[in-house]
Amino acid sequence: MRVLPLLSALCFPALALADPVQISGPQGPLEAAQITVDGAAHALVIIPGSGPTDRDGNSAQLGLTSDSYRLLAEGLAAQGVASLRIDKRGIFGSSAAIADPNDVTIAAYAEDARRWVDDAATLAPCVWLAGHSEGGLVALLAATDPPEALCGLILLATPGRPIGHLMLEQMRANPMNATLMAEVTGLVADLEAGQTRDPATITPVLQPLLSAGLQRYMIDLFSHDPAALGRQWPGPVLIVQGGADMQVRPLDADLLAEAMPQAERADLPGATHMLKEDIPGQPYATYTDPNLPLYQGVLPAITGFLDRATARQ
Repeated sequence: MRVLPLLSALCFPALALADPVQISGPQGPLEAAQITVDGAAHALVIIPGSGPTDRDGNSAQLGLTSDSYRLLAEGLAAQGVASLRIDKRGIFGSSAAIADPNDVTIAAYAEDARRWVDDAATLAPCVWLAGHSEGGLVALLAATDPPEALCGLILLATPGRPIGHLMLEQMRANPMNATLMAEVTGLVADLEAGQTRDPATITPVLQPLLSAGLQRYMIDLFSHDPAALGRQWPGPVLIVQGGADMQVRPLDADLLAEAMPQAERADLPGATHMLKEDIPGQPYATYTDPNLPLYQGVLPAITGFLDRATARQ
């Protein structure tokens, strides 16, 4: 009766199982998915990108179903690396941490990231902040007051310019936005100057992106310069940049590398913003198909970087 389970265990590798874990937050708990690896030398705290993106890299509100962070964590576990992939305060498993998910700042997210580093120190002696997209900005700010266990940063498709500038570039790239660009440019300029607008005065198609709460968040978000923050971090850094990324460009990786000359860089020619292989003619496939694997160079870039870090210790 026990032969078949035994054969299954012998024939198939064990899946990396994630356990929900919590730490205290401002008004309620913060939650993450934890993958423990026996004897791990390294643990990553994976910080999601912008908006209501969950610990797996998905967002029903944004139409995002990539599973990129889950695939990353499971792939790293197979290589002996532990991880925590977090839900940001106010959403998903961390929804009780604050009452209004838009009542946040990058500094608040950075504070949470530091506390997750402290928690991840129980998983491995060396903890790394791995921020994706806007999450990379959070990691950079968190590193300006580094927790004791923080060994370094892994910046995945991370902007190297203030995000207001990047937002304008992204919108200009779509010809369908041409009639909106004068208004959007003025809105970004106002937000960068710390000024909000009455959402009712904004073109209706833009109103969902510029509610009063989101405008307050954008004022804070746009005030941070990732490259300037990077210049304050002297420790190890890996910059991972996809050549097929429609949102964050190789220029951003250039700016980060210039600010942090100690950084290593992994350029992945065919990788999209979701760290998956671009499919010609289907620019959004990697955003919506969780069955697509990570770009083949992502895991080797990270594990090789961690191995070199171990050798230097």
